[in-house]
Amino acid sequence: MLGLDTLRRVAREVRQDVASARDRDPAARGVGTLEILAGWGGVQALLAHRVAHALHQSGVPVVPTAIAYASRGVTGVEIHPAARIGDDFFIDHGSGVVIGETAEIGDQVTLYQGVTLGGTGFARAKRHPSVEDDVTIGS
Repeated sequence: MLGLDTLRRVAREVRQDVASARDRDPAARGVGTLEILAGWGGVQALLAHRVAHALHQSGVPVVPTAIAYASRGVTGVEIHPAARIGDDFFIDHGSGVVIGETAEIGDQVTLYQGVTLGGTGFARAKRHPSVEDDVTIGS
C-alpha cells in the first residue's frame, strides 16, 4: 500500500543516493543536493526508479513503466520498476546502464556506464543477476 511510510522510505533512499554521489564522485564533492539531483543522470534515474518501484510494489498499473520509460529517455539509464536495489547505490556516468526486472542489487554498490544486468533466458522466473553488497561493476 502506498502511504506515508512508503514516502518516508523513498525520501530516505534518495538522501542516501545523493550522499553516495558525494562520497564516490569527486566532482560531486562540495556541490549542493539540488545540483546533484538536477545534473547527475545516475542519481536522476535512481530517483525515478525509487518512485516507480514504490508504485510497482503497491500494485499501481502502467504508471511505474511510464516513469521508467521517461527516465530512460532523459538519463540513458534503464531500470525496470520491479528491480530490487539496496541502499547507498550509485550509478556513475550512467549512459547505457540496463537493470532488468528480476535483478537484485545489494547495498553500497557502484555501477559505471555501459553495464547491463540483463536477462539470461525467456523464463518468467529469476533470470537477471544478483549483486551482493560492496561491489563495483564497470564494463
